[in-house]
Amino acid sequence: MIDHARTPGEKIRISGGGRCNFTNLYASAENYISANPHFCKSALARYTQWDFISLVDRHGIDWHEKTLGQLFCDASAKQIVAMLVSELRAAGADLWLQTSVSGVTRSPEGFVVKLEREGKPVTISARNLVLATGGKSIPKMGATGLAYDLARQFGLPVTDTRPGLVPFTFAEDRFRPLAGLAVPARLSNARASFDEALLFTHRGLSGPSVLQLSSYWQEGEEIRVHLLPELDLFAALRAQRQDSGRKDLTTELARHLPARLVDALAQDWSLQGRLADQSDAALQQLCERLHNWPLKPTGTEGYRTAEVTLGGIDTDALSSRSMEAQSVPGLYAIGEAVDVTGWLGGYNFQWAWASGHAAGTAIRG
Repeated sequence: MIDHARTPGEKIRISGGGRCNFTNLYASAENYISANPHFCKSALARYTQWDFISLVDRHGIDWHEKTLGQLFCDASAKQIVAMLVSELRAAGADLWLQTSVSGVTRSPEGFVVKLEREGKPVTISARNLVLATGGKSIPKMGATGLAYDLARQFGLPVTDTRPGLVPFTFAEDRFRPLAGLAVPARLSNARASFDEALLFTHRGLSGPSVLQLSSYWQEGEEIRVHLLPELDLFAALRAQRQDSGRKDLTTELARHLPARLVDALAQDWSLQGRLADQSDAALQQLCERLHNWPLKPTGTEGYRTAEVTLGGIDTDALSSRSMEAQSVPGLYAIGEAVDVTGWLGGYNFQWAWASGHAAGTAIRG
């Protein structure tokens, strides 16, 4: 196994706030984005979240469910890295760190890989070659497009790639005064809708609902924000009008939303007056604005902060059972390098484990 990093599994180490959201209890094909939504079904069915949980349990790693089926280590993501390295050693494999690939060619026996290891050129031969280098997300962690370059070299098509699970940006730091505020929200567009927290940042919007929707967003498209989706806000404000009608509308609205957000909306939407002065029609109009707030991002923060890369090696070029290239025997592609991208919440790790297992099983025969 070749890795150009100083230590193994750096993206695993930093994931989940350092505790690694290593899988999801509800992982299924419906949680993945791909030009071929059926491609991931075979691998996911043959190595499930329960299989990986069993592996974690065998290594004595304590874990917990945080929310929405997301599983995290109780202690540290480093435990998952150590587990994987232990499994690698047990399989009789070698791990070469700080080793870069300078070239790959075909040979009658399989592949010849030219490397730079400890400042010296090294050439190795292999019957099988697995592209497991991920995508372009978080380049400061060493991410590159190597898998795509090698795939194209061997004639495999690569779909367009773009950042996924990434914060939105807006012109003129629109939300900078609200940075740090989090609210329950439903983010949606024509193709998807997610109910989770929304976080205002110096550059725009982040938080789980935003990251999820970003994978379904297209440049120049408008999104819709539904604040407080689990609250019947109209009923709540009508009740408050009976009990606290003399108070300002904004004061009473701030019982449900952060005061800074209410102040900003009050300026943008000219909200003023006592709650008692608001008719049912006025309250309904306000609630509609809060439940259907149109926003148009100027873009995203890009690969710099994206958790995943959308797109990748075209699944039409691979076997869904073995992950082997149809036209290049012995060449395999797994994980994020392939055009299969999971939702936020442990789904991408599960795809990595499942696709890796599929390729490994096929190579072992």
